[in-house]
Amino acid sequence: MTKIKQFSSVLGAAVGSLLLTQTAYAGSGYQHSMKSEAVGSNYSNAVYQPVRASAGQQAPVRAYQVGMGYGAKHSSMSYDNAKPDIVDTAISAGSFDTLVTAIKAADLVETLKGKGPFTVFAPTDAAFAKLPKDTLNALLSDKKALAKVLTYHVVAGQVKAEDVVKLNSASTVEGQSVNITVGDSVMVNNAKVTKTDIMTSNGVIHVIDSVILPPDMISKL
Repeated sequence: MTKIKQFSSVLGAAVGSLLLTQTAYAGSGYQHSMKSEAVGSNYSNAVYQPVRASAGQQAPVRAYQVGMGYGAKHSSMSYDNAKPDIVDTAISAGSFDTLVTAIKAADLVETLKGKGPFTVFAPTDAAFAKLPKDTLNALLSDKKALAKVLTYHVVAGQVKAEDVVKLNSASTVEGQSVNITVGDSVMVNNAKVTKTDIMTSNGVIHVIDSVILPPDMISKL
């Protein structure tokens, strides 16, 4: 009977410690469970510890394979899912503010946060600045036309740079194709690819220096 009481005491202390740890996480702003953590963009590869999300940043859910207690065994799949998605990557980059504004205006946020995968040829703020101001304002005020232009920058599937250079065209989500030319640089229609293979949780981003327009819209804008 004494041994049973001693065992119960030890077990009770262990459970109390676990509950105290969970309470501490909940109190510090984490959405904690035994299977997932809502965390920010910073990540320690050595110990796989969660870091609080920065202000205003959506915290992606990173899954863990939990063994005994919080000593989590990390899986490669959960690590991939820990990367920010296409939209959050564009937001954090700081050079796609106009693109992000356009995505929101066209109600494409949830689409580009979806499972995908997607390949996005992403125009920078400087690329959008090349458009006549009246043209840009007209697009931003016309949701249907804006969605058409934006989806013309998106290809279904994950197409990395090594695959892009093997193509001479690609079908876009909008429905029409973009022309791809490989020479001293890679061109997508009239836009130069300036940076490649920005990997996200739901696809890949290639940066371009101009906004590309669907062929049937060029004469209308």
